[in-house]
Amino acid sequence: MNVKQKDGEFIAATYARFPIVITEGKGSLLKDEEGKEYIDLGTGIAVNTFGAADNDWINAVTGQLNKVQHTSNLYFTKPAADLAEMLCSRTGLKKVFFSNSGAEANECAIKVARKYAAEKKGAEYNTIITLKNSFHGRTITTLAATGQEVFHKDFLPLTEGFVYAEANNIADLKQKVNENKVAAIMFETVQGEGGVMPLTKEFVSAIAEIAEKEDILMIADEVQTGNGRTGRLYGYMNFGITPDIVSTAKGLGGGLPIGATLLGDKVKDVLTAGSHGSTFGGNPVCCAGALNILSRIDDNLLAEVREKSEYIINELSEAKGVKSVTGMGLMLGIETEKDAGEVIEKCREKGVLVIKAKTKVRLLPALNIPWEQLKKAVQILKEACK
Repeated sequence: MNVKQKDGEFIAATYARFPIVITEGKGSLLKDEEGKEYIDLGTGIAVNTFGAADNDWINAVTGQLNKVQHTSNLYFTKPAADLAEMLCSRTGLKKVFFSNSGAEANECAIKVARKYAAEKKGAEYNTIITLKNSFHGRTITTLAATGQEVFHKDFLPLTEGFVYAEANNIADLKQKVNENKVAAIMFETVQGEGGVMPLTKEFVSAIAEIAEKEDILMIADEVQTGNGRTGRLYGYMNFGITPDIVSTAKGLGGGLPIGATLLGDKVKDVLTAGSHGSTFGGNPVCCAGALNILSRIDDNLLAEVREKSEYIINELSEAKGVKSVTGMGLMLGIETEKDAGEVIEKCREKGVLVIKAKTKVRLLPALNIPWEQLKKAVQILKEACK
């Protein structure tokens, strides 16, 4: 059997895969098993921050692999401690819990919020307000947090205690707060799986004001928006707020699985010995890779992300066959007159890999994609939209 046949035979059919087998890559170029080369504008869904087989990242990861690949969390390791210090110093938050994925980082955020509220206000203050059209993960609890019924229908009953407010509707948010005993408000500054839809500055400011007035925690889900993707280190930094809890994953590891839940002043001491845990959380190899990634997301790179974003938006906004461009930084959604699937297929035929978010073509290129490759890919995308 070939790779596709083996996949069909032995792997659970949970993914509608594109009909190519990726075998290798370098930077923003990937190759399939037939040797065809593609410009990658998806980066494993915002994971490969500096593209494929990045030399600096490989050296950091293999350097740690040659020391020890895993201990348990019964022992201290330098990569985890150093990464936690860097995350805190660059965000102003105080402590970090490490896990393996975005869903787990969000699970931790929810647990912290409920424990804090129960201890401070009472156990009945357990409601988490999230937003309609949000996406927070695929575990039973993070599915419950996700404000899209399409993800719920086959897995009921879900975890209780989640209420969904309309995104960018301040009156609805206030009503939901008034009607419930709320522990936290959880939000993505750009709703990625919901169609790459940004929140407005007015709405994010309202979340912060309501949270302060009502002593409600703010949880920023930075799983996809984090680690430079929006043109700032974390998406919330575009809005002039400081959340109490920040969850992140995806691009943090640069290709290895790692999640992180960052805890601010209010909640830094909520988790105590035995109250939470993870076998692989803080794995030294993953942390070594993440340290390398995070240390390279500097002001110059972030400025370049914003410049590339402006170029893509300017090129596509007035292009034939394009209805609109939404998003922030190098996290963009293209609403096309044609079916998005048709555009994606045409791009693939011409050697460009793009992905989908609802009915839109979604772009998540490497933060350091070379200009020449980016410009070539955008022109191919424009042609595919016509």
